[in-house]
This record gives sequence, structure tokens and C-alpha cells, in this order.
Amino acid sequence: MSTTATSVVDIDAAGIDAWLDANWDPDLPVRAWWARLATDGLANPVLPPPFGRGWPRSRANDLARAMVTRGALGPPAGLGMMLAAPTLLAHGSTELAERFVPRILDGEHGWCQLFSEPGAGSDLAGLQTRAERDGDEWVITGQKVWTSLGQWADYGILIARTAPDLPKHRGISYFVFPMRQDGVEIRPLREMTGRALFNEVFIDEARVPHDHLVGELNDGWRVANTTLMVERSSIGGESVAAPSAAIPGTISGHLDRPAGSFANDVPVLGEGMVGPGRVKSLIALARQNGTIDDPTIRQDLMRLHTMLEITDWHIGRMKSGNAATGGEGNLAKLRNSDVTRLAREVAGRILGPGATLTGPDAPSGGRLQEMVLFSPAPSIYGGSDQVQRNIVGERALGLPKEPGPDRDTPFRDLPANG
Repeated sequence: MSTTATSVVDIDAAGIDAWLDANWDPDLPVRAWWARLATDGLANPVLPPPFGRGWPRSRANDLARAMVTRGALGPPAGLGMMLAAPTLLAHGSTELAERFVPRILDGEHGWCQLFSEPGAGSDLAGLQTRAERDGDEWVITGQKVWTSLGQWADYGILIARTAPDLPKHRGISYFVFPMRQDGVEIRPLREMTGRALFNEVFIDEARVPHDHLVGELNDGWRVANTTLMVERSSIGGESVAAPSAAIPGTISGHLDRPAGSFANDVPVLGEGMVGPGRVKSLIALARQNGTIDDPTIRQDLMRLHTMLEITDWHIGRMKSGNAATGGEGNLAKLRNSDVTRLAREVAGRILGPGATLTGPDAPSGGRLQEMVLFSPAPSIYGGSDQVQRNIVGERALGLPKEPGPDRDTPFRDLPANG
């Protein structure tokens, strides 16, 4: 993959604008547009070469803003870019990274995360899905739930129990799991927003090659913690993102659509996210309907802006390597829950009775109403707020752990999760 595109060797705004002027074409198929971004290291420029450009997040944000200004389709969104690629680069073999990361960056493969189970959500290490060795393959059996975008995924990052005789944190392994095979059933879960972002996944003796193991055998909990750290900092971050309603991978059928045809489509993750653009839309609506004259609404809009700015500084410090406590990702996720709750409350007060209406004819076109409906989710997904506080207390503050079985107890001897 090239990282020497002459038009973006300089990373100032002029270089970004020149590259977009030369390359963005709304008539290009999505796969061709995403291939241009990936080839020049701009699909995820914060990744190190040869996959990205090693840019700081501020420069990646400059690129995103320039794309938004032009109405350009953003890079492939989803869990491949957000979770799988950073984890594979941190823990995967060179062969695994070279095989899978380029197909994440150019959108040819869609991905999902196969972590949570019906009896292992808050206590993720209590997972029951098992993997048994069969020659050069592993046979996987179990059930996963809350699998975002699983219905469109070609691959999943999966953790399964490979050694039940070891303590529960030391008998887990991490795999790149092919989703489109016999023995895998995906059932979408309809949410109160009307969307089906999450899924149940039933796995019955499905197979994964041994060379799809990420990290060492039975050391998957350490690998999974890298994924969780990236997830929590991403959930809590305030990075600028160019909109991308196109769904990566071979399942959605989006790769052959013109890249410019997604301009009016809702992003794949719906309208639930809260960032600088959300604050601007709230201010615009408040000015339009006169609620901007309410001093408490103005004050809370300023609070929301301030919380987002502080979170951005916090994430920037963490990604610069200056994090000190080990709980920065958890704190960022907790702050995201606070931000979402405040945005929900302010949106409701600005909308007034219109907050009870949905659909394109409702105030705000229904976008803020969907955000209000979605707002409980950030305090739950990626580890609930209560779990984050436990982690901060135990790992960052050194408080005593909750009572429980000895940590060296073999998993098979532990009581099953309810």
C-alpha cells in the first residue's frame, strides 16, 4: 500500500485540499473512492505506515472537515476501522495484519465484534463460548449478543474459551472469525429507535483457521483489553468525522453505488452520536424557534460545548502517550454518557412538545428525537457506567476489588453467570 502520494506529502490544509480536488468524484463507485483513500494512507491517517500516515488526530480532523465541506463520502465506518484494525496492528501477526487491515481500509470487508454474551456482559471474562482445536482449525460453539452491524459483517473479532481448566481470565483466545459460513445464524434486534443496529449471533460448530489466532493462545484477554481500551476512547472521543452512510463489506451492496449517492442517507450508526455538529444543530434550532432566549438553555448549550472540548483534550492527551492512570479510556466513556444525557435534556427543552413527534415532518426532521430515544445506550454499551466506575476504582485508584472466588480458581469450577 502506497504512502508516498506526492499531493499529500505536505500535511497542511493546502495539501489536503489539493488531494481532494484531484481525487473526489461523486460519480465514482464507493469501492473506487475508498480505494483511493486507502492507497494514499487517508482512510485512517492516524495509523502508522504503511496503512496510514501516522498523523496526529488534529490533522486527521482537518482532512475530515475538508471532506465535509465538499460533501465527500467519508472513509469506511464501523467496527473494522474502529476496533479490528488497531487490535490487529497491536497484536496480530504480520501476515494477519497484511491480509486483513488493507481490506478494512478500502471497505471491501465489513466487521463486527463478538464479545458480549447473554450471561457475560458486565463480567465479560465469564464468557461461555468455547473453541476446540481440530487439526489446523478451531471449532466454535456459543452465543453472542449486542453484535453491532453483524448482519453486514464478513468477519468478526471473537473471543472464546480455549482452556476451561485455566482461571477465567487466562483461558480465553482471540480470533478473526469468518461470519459467512455454515453454523452461524444472525438475528437482528429491533431497537426503540426503529433501527436494528444490534444482533444476536448463534454459533454452532463453526470453524476458524488456527492462523486466524490474534496474539498467543489463551492470552486473548490481554488482546481483548486493547480492543476495549480503543472502543472506550473512541466512544468517548470527539474526533471530527466525515459522514459515511455507506456500509463496508460484501453484504450491504453499497460498494458499487456512486459515492455521491449517499449525501442524503442517514449514517450507518443512525442519529445517536453527540459531537460538535450536534451542538451546532441544537443552537440553530433554538435560534429558529426562539428558545435561545431562555438563559438556562443557553447555559446548558455552553456546558455541552465545554464538556466536548474537555473530552477532546483528554483523548488527545491519552493518544499522545501522556496518560498516567490507566483509566483514561474509562473516564472518557463516562464523560460520553454525561454528554449524551445533557444533549438529550437540552434537545427536549428546545423541541418542547415537538420532542414527542418522530419522522421527517417532525421538528429537526426527527433527528434530535432519534438521539433522545438512543440516549440510554451509551451508558450501557461498551461496558456500563457502573462497570467503568469499578474499573477506575480498582485499577486507577487502587481500591479493593469486590469479594469473589480466588482469581486462580479454574473457570470450570466457578459458578455460572446468571
